[in-house]
Amino acid sequence: MALLSFKDLYYAEYRPGEDELINYRAYRRKRLPENTEQSEVDEALTVSQRYKKKRDAHRYKAKRELGRKRAKRKMAPISVLKKRTNRQAREKLFKILTKGIPKAELTFAKRQEIEKKLDKPAMKLRQQRIAKREFPKIRRKEQQRKKRWYHPLKDIL
Repeated sequence: MALLSFKDLYYAEYRPGEDELINYRAYRRKRLPENTEQSEVDEALTVSQRYKKKRDAHRYKAKRELGRKRAKRKMAPISVLKKRTNRQAREKLFKILTKGIPKAELTFAKRQEIEKKLDKPAMKLRQQRIAKREFPKIRRKEQQRKKRWYHPLKDIL
């Protein structure tokens, strides 16, 4: 529970003369922390939205490539390593649940059923346990990758 500030304890009209609803919404916009965004709705994109995404992807292709190359030169941050370990742990559990059958060979319904099982709290805990155990291995692998990184001008310089 967050601590209340002085401003939370008294009522004053936020924008005098405005409608009550407008006042309330403006107040909430101002007072809510920036990182609390409304959850996105998973809706299918319209045709025009798809084209726009395609154009944007094509336009920023070079920038994305440059960013990828820059990121490759650096050691991955811990947040990225944690994401990797979580993904690998989830894949490991998926493999256990499917008894080794590849994801591509499963029917859509079966895959959906397994994904649903993986989203349950008990499986999430199991996933976290596996991820925690695998983290040092992933970190070592990243360090090895960084040590082996080869620069084409390395021999010349």
